[in-house]
Amino acid sequence: MKKMVAIAVGVVIFMAGMPIITLLTATNVGALASAAISLFDLPANTSDAYEYGECTYWVALRRIQIGEPIPNSWGNAITWATRASADGYLVDHVPSFGAIMQDSQAPGGLGHVAFVESVNSQTGAWTISEMNRVGWDEVDTRIMSPQSASQYNFIHN
Repeated sequence: MKKMVAIAVGVVIFMAGMPIITLLTATNVGALASAAISLFDLPANTSDAYEYGECTYWVALRRIQIGEPIPNSWGNAITWATRASADGYLVDHVPSFGAIMQDSQAPGGLGHVAFVESVNSQTGAWTISEMNRVGWDEVDTRIMSPQSASQYNFIHN
C-alpha cells in the first residue's frame, strides 16, 4: 500500500510540474542566445509538400511566409542546389535575407537546408533559422561567421 501511495504522489508531483517544464521550454530559458530552440507547434501548411518536422519543410514554409515560395519537387536537402539551379535560381556562396542555405556535407547523407533570416551589414555575420538540426520538429537559430559562408551553397531567386 505504501508503494502505491508513493507512486501516486510521484505521478501527481510530475503532473503538477509539467506546466513549469512547458513554460521553461517555451521561453528558451537557459538556451544560448545564438542557438534559441523551440518546438514548432503550428499546423502543417498544405501548400508546403515537404515532410513536416524536417529542415526542408521549415525552409519551404519560411519562403511561403515571405511571399517567395519554392517548388515542392526539390526532394531531400542534398539535391536542392542542383535542382534549384536547374529551375533557374541563382546558387552561390553569398548569404542574403531570404536565401536558402544548403549544406551537402551535413551528417546523415541527406544534406541540410536553413533559411537566412538576416545578414549583419557591419560584421558580415549571418543568422539562420532551421528545423531538425537539434531534434525533429525543433526550430533553432544560429549566428554564422562571415568566413563560414564559403562552405555552403545559397539559393536565391
